[in-house]
Amino acid sequence: MQAENTKNNIKVVSFGCRLNALECEKIQSMLGEIVQTAIIVNTCAVTGEAERQSGQTVRKLARENPNVPIFITGCAATRNPTLFCQIPNTVVIPNNQKLKLSAYIDGLRAIDCENARIDKFTHSEPKLSKKYIQVQNGCNHQCTYCVTRLLRGASVSFPYDEILSAARKAISDGFCEIVLTGVDTASYARDGRLISDVCRDLLHDVPEIRRLRLSSVDPASPEIFKIINLIHDNPRMARHLHLSMQSGSDAVLRDMQRRHNADTVRKIVAVAGPDITFSWDIICGFPNESDAKFTETMNLVADVRPIKIHAFPFSPRPDTVAATMPNQVAHNIAKERVQTISDAARKIRHEFMQSQLGTVVNALAEENNIARDDHDIDIVISGARVAPRTMQRVKLQGISGDAFIGEIV
Repeated sequence: MQAENTKNNIKVVSFGCRLNALECEKIQSMLGEIVQTAIIVNTCAVTGEAERQSGQTVRKLARENPNVPIFITGCAATRNPTLFCQIPNTVVIPNNQKLKLSAYIDGLRAIDCENARIDKFTHSEPKLSKKYIQVQNGCNHQCTYCVTRLLRGASVSFPYDEILSAARKAISDGFCEIVLTGVDTASYARDGRLISDVCRDLLHDVPEIRRLRLSSVDPASPEIFKIINLIHDNPRMARHLHLSMQSGSDAVLRDMQRRHNADTVRKIVAVAGPDITFSWDIICGFPNESDAKFTETMNLVADVRPIKIHAFPFSPRPDTVAATMPNQVAHNIAKERVQTISDAARKIRHEFMQSQLGTVVNALAEENNIARDDHDIDIVISGARVAPRTMQRVKLQGISGDAFIGEIV
């Protein structure tokens, strides 16, 4: 994805999580103080494929722009700096230095980039209609598959005043929907506030926020029930939660050292009721995941009916416990399970969408008359052009693929 500084020719490529994209914005602004032309690449190491793509992209950018300083940071650069440091005109910045200007100043001294000019840059990103605000970084948990916690360090919660300032700036910049994000957002704890308090206080302190959403919630966090109560009490909270599930089998969850189980999720969904929907992350083919254990996950899907599942095959990451566990599952089996669970979620999503036809919903307009409802489902708005970043009342009239067809009322 791309962003561009209006004063300098500083461009970015961000892989992986939304947090990386947010950090790129900060780095881009910071670099404008010291350099006119540069490329920033924020890498990802959550899977082996993500790391491979990061390396491939940096090598291509360096070939196409041989006289431009390329700053490489993020989890792949932190875990495996030798993958990048021999590429011409590159500077590797580890995660713990990525927001420190001094690291970039020191890096520039080590390379020769006189008369830098970007000759080719093809990465692009659609304009966002909702504003992501980082509230937290790092993680204190010990999940056996996760390399991110090793590369980003312990959990750190940001001051509420900084979050409030960012939210007010987002409103002044024309945003009406805000998404709070972090590595482990549900673990937020600072100055007596937990994440539910941050949500409640933002809704009070910034009445112009039309919709507030959380990027992801750990199902084990007690905060999830407070957040559900807030959703019930305040229509400005999005009626959708994304759960970092990873599995629906209690045995697999124990092997992962996750802190929830299937009954936890059943209780969450029961308390939420029918007006709140859920999406999940799921890892398929975790070591020791037998057919029977995968069936337990599928049974939980059938019981609690998440409307979207982001499923991906297990990828053993270096220095994690799971990488050396016995009974590793063949990749082709993991991919088959990804297809199976994704197909089940699509069917549930379609049935939910059918149940919503004829209703009128609040929808955030994005580009090209595409909008999103509370449940994070696309709506294609028929008729005249609708201005992006505006909240519209839309009647859901039909379904086309994974999107509703709607008309403004």
